[in-house]
Amino acid sequence: MATWAIGDIHGCLNALETLLALIRPVEDDVIVVLGDVVDRGPETRGTIDRILQLGTECRLVTIMGNHEEMMLSALEGGRWLESWLRHGGQSVLDSYGGDPAAVPAEHMAFLQGGAPYWFNERSIFVHAGLEPGKPLDVQTGEWLRWRKLIGNEPVFAEGYRVIAGHTPQPQGVPGSWPGWLAIDTHAYAGGWLSAVEAESGRLLQANERREAREGRAW
Repeated sequence: MATWAIGDIHGCLNALETLLALIRPVEDDVIVVLGDVVDRGPETRGTIDRILQLGTECRLVTIMGNHEEMMLSALEGGRWLESWLRHGGQSVLDSYGGDPAAVPAEHMAFLQGGAPYWFNERSIFVHAGLEPGKPLDVQTGEWLRWRKLIGNEPVFAEGYRVIAGHTPQPQGVPGSWPGWLAIDTHAYAGGWLSAVEAESGRLLQANERREAREGRAW
């Protein structure tokens, strides 16, 4: 059994498909999708379809990102509509033929079903970050989905590594410091989509041109 974390996909279906072909998940594997599946890239609809399919191939955990929060609010008539459209929402509508009503019920359920975080024996998986000194069960959405990492956050819990997305790593390489790993490597902006095996640190990356490379996350 392997546990993989996948960073911010942002509708980059080519990169996701390339990564999954390298991972080759089996039934007992766990894949944690760290949020921001939607917006900005060209294929939000196809990306959600592929992740739903992935849930039939392995144990799938999806984390809610700030872009899922914005999309849900916008589609439900909330305050995020204009901001969402400016920050990648238009590309989402385009992927559904320009009609918000064309978003299937199963896609809405997928967006609504994202967990605030997930953890196992050695790792904590979250979209954005964690407030120091506060237990997981009282963390707020502001910290979980919106706050950027600065790169010197303290160890959150002894013996655990926090694996997060959200904060772009512009060099295309995950950021690593004691107790933390940041794996948003700018897939939608011509960069790489990153997947990390949480125990070994094996790093797989792919881009929208279906190029791939392998390395170490720490």
